[in-house]
Amino acid sequence: MPPVDRTISDIVLIVDDVPENLSLLHDALDEAGYTVLVATHGEAALQRARQSLPDVILLDALMPGMDGFEVARRLKADFSTQHIPIVFMTGLTETEHVVAAFAAGGADYVTKPIRPAEVLARIAAHMANARQMKQARSALDAFGQATVAVRAADSKIVWQTPLARSLLNAYFANPETVAPEELLSWIAAALRARADGRDAPALLIAEGNKRLLASFHDQTGDDEWLVVLREENDASAVESLIAAFRLTQREAEVLYWVVQGKTSNDIGEILGNSPRTVNKHLEHVFEKLGVETRTAAANLAMSKMRGA
Repeated sequence: MPPVDRTISDIVLIVDDVPENLSLLHDALDEAGYTVLVATHGEAALQRARQSLPDVILLDALMPGMDGFEVARRLKADFSTQHIPIVFMTGLTETEHVVAAFAAGGADYVTKPIRPAEVLARIAAHMANARQMKQARSALDAFGQATVAVRAADSKIVWQTPLARSLLNAYFANPETVAPEELLSWIAAALRARADGRDAPALLIAEGNKRLLASFHDQTGDDEWLVVLREENDASAVESLIAAFRLTQREAEVLYWVVQGKTSNDIGEILGNSPRTVNKHLEHVFEKLGVETRTAAANLAMSKMRGA
């Protein structure tokens, strides 16, 4: 089989304790252009996977000591390795064993005796999917997006960008593999709103003058959702209004509190001004925004703040 044009990051980890299987698979994968790593028992597999983060793992179901099912469960419980697709190699074709392989986190399986052509075809398919996911995660990381993928059925965080991890830890002291209850409740509420043709709620949680907002980005799979998080606070919102509409500091503050539904009397108390002064600032705001009412000003300001 001629070598295939691949990137040097195409790494396959083979976990098996049978020399004949290792030799057969290693030679076939190496000839096809993959970088091949080998582990002959469960603990070595976990260590090599964490160190090298292979693109795909070929995992023998039955090994002495820690079997392949337990290895898979541990890989899927570790945030650094849970995204790696696992292809089980097994001579066990009974339904219960196939179900056990998928329940442990397997993405696919091949039966023994191993047929290299079949393994290569399955590896190629999973490698393509893994590369697409890696590129998507890298792009989101590069743009500083706070994005998290949540599987609502079991409350698991499938993956998250560094900024999302930081926000979830700051607001919820969140373990890296489990979605906080507040986020799961928000997803449920957002799905109900979507089904009813309503806008999803934006607010996830508020702490003092800080708020963590959420919005759906996309659905990545069955019951798996991509959620974008955004932190907002009074000061940053005011700054965004100044930049968007060329307002003065006080004009932006008045507009911000109008967006929050405050009356001129309320805003005067908050800012230490008279209601008359607040209304004068509002006149300037209306002129700069090209609107005539508080509602129109608030709607325009909200659209800018959400897009900031």
